[in-house]
Amino acid sequence: MTTTAHSSRARPARRLTALAVTVAALLGVGACTPDQQPAPPGERVEVFTWWASGSEKLGLDALVEVFEEQHPDVSFVNGAVAGGAGSAAKDLLDSRLAAGDPPDTFQAHAGAELADYVEAGQVADLTDLYDAEDLRDAFPAELVARLSVDGRVHAVPSNIHRANVVWANPDVLEAAGLDPDARYASVDEWLVALEAVEASGRTPLALATTWTQVHLLETVLLAELGPQAYAGLWDGSTDWAGVEVRAALEDFATLLTYSNADRGGLDWPDATQRVIDGEAAFNVMGDWAVAAFESAGLEPGRDYVHFPVPGTDGAFDFLADAFTLPVDASNPDGARAWLRTVASAEGQAALSAEKGSIPARLDVDPDDLSSYQRSAMASFAEDTVVPSLAHGAAAPAATLTAMTAAVGRFTEGTTDVTALQAELAAAAAG
Repeated sequence: MTTTAHSSRARPARRLTALAVTVAALLGVGACTPDQQPAPPGERVEVFTWWASGSEKLGLDALVEVFEEQHPDVSFVNGAVAGGAGSAAKDLLDSRLAAGDPPDTFQAHAGAELADYVEAGQVADLTDLYDAEDLRDAFPAELVARLSVDGRVHAVPSNIHRANVVWANPDVLEAAGLDPDARYASVDEWLVALEAVEASGRTPLALATTWTQVHLLETVLLAELGPQAYAGLWDGSTDWAGVEVRAALEDFATLLTYSNADRGGLDWPDATQRVIDGEAAFNVMGDWAVAAFESAGLEPGRDYVHFPVPGTDGAFDFLADAFTLPVDASNPDGARAWLRTVASAEGQAALSAEKGSIPARLDVDPDDLSSYQRSAMASFAEDTVVPSLAHGAAAPAATLTAMTAAVGRFTEGTTDVTALQAELAAAAAG
């Protein structure tokens, strides 16, 4: 993965440390001998995430290591739940919040997803923490705004991801007669390349389960509409029934014809792995995918290439992970300790070193990050930032759920663009 101050040579030791932390947490929760009683509630903090495997788990482990250094008097309890890019975790979280049994802190996405929790009265105001720790100066003002409702801040960001990234295998491209260094100005140009890959006998576009299809769709909408009109989809200024949306949906339908037929049974690591293994040419995925290429020992530019989704250069399709303080958390002091670590430069650098994201803080040294991360930091600072649909920034949870269901029906066999457009418009209208 990345070459930060947390070098690859240090990772085996870190992983062993993280494993020990996880085992200790599990023993503390439910497998104690008479001499190993659970720590009192005031000395434990349950951190609820969907970072349960791969680079996400490594990132969490790295963050936990910093937390234990900064707060040795508070025991970390791993509440991670795997599955569906967070959907399984969010379902369980909703049940716990409804039952009045919140974790001490939980992961959420900045933007509309977080606003849902705020409007439901489920997360506490953290403005005092921001004031005490000078966090308004530490994070970009636009990001703080996406974490705020009515001027009050309700979460601490841990990192920033870019969604509109294509990952490609140069060997597969060359075998199809394509220039691996080529960049495509539009989806139409990209379709010519996909056709060439298909003619060579490889899968042109590796795709996975429904949420990854929604992820692809949002980038195609961005490519067709441009940043301003794409953002207008979420504030009502762009008509979901318009001809530009129709054109984007037709491009989306065409891209599906170049994808693998077994996509419904895969998750994103499986699709990315097909590019790594040379079975497929392209994969559209957020920049957490860079960790998969790096962990396979691949060199950027030589063994894999990345570029903005065709037609989206100059736009940064944004999402940010953040942590909250739930109302009625059993250990708010422990949660605030966790939030201070999440907000710290050390915590942000450690997490992004493993996760492929960029730190949300403005004062992390870019020289400590990978070449991809430095390019993403420059893009975030210079490009037009737009919110991700698939990852909770653009639309409320109910809207995303309805749109995801519509996309699932479409990709599983209806392929009726008119019906899909009508369903998306209805979902956006609420």
